[in-house]
Amino acid sequence: MRKSAIYPGSFDPISNGHLDVIRRASKIFDEVIVGVSLSADKNPAFALADRVEMAKAAIGAAEIKNARVLPFDCLLVDFAKSQGVKLIIRGLRAVSDYEYELQMGYANESLDPEIETIYFMPSLQYAFISSSVARSILRHGGDAAHLIPRGAAELVVQKSAKFARKNQLN
Repeated sequence: MRKSAIYPGSFDPISNGHLDVIRRASKIFDEVIVGVSLSADKNPAFALADRVEMAKAAIGAAEIKNARVLPFDCLLVDFAKSQGVKLIIRGLRAVSDYEYELQMGYANESLDPEIETIYFMPSLQYAFISSSVARSILRHGGDAAHLIPRGAAELVVQKSAKFARKNQLN
């Protein structure tokens, strides 16, 4: 029996690594819900609505038909419950991700014992990509288009122009 799964994150901005996980998960699950979290504590560079728009554009350009994007601002387990989902997808790029992701998986399970977390390693060509690397390049006026999925790259560059200019003024 195939099911739905949630792939949560701040997606600040969505990267080719994120899209790789979404694409691969979409082959395993009937539906992949890309949950874009408000993540106010992370002080995101892009507004929630912009991050949702970027994720939708990337998924649309990639023609992933069984993925949809939803924003959320609550505990992940509560969001999962509201969507009737018991499977959470998380990405592991490096050993440094493992400890944090393991803690999050256990925390989610402690809040809802029916929640299962499935970990995906990105494809090798995307293992180095992170949103923070893309943001850093964009903040300094660099070209991060090779890190951002087709469909979202133009939006990311357009939306990032405001914080690149702000950084140049400081």
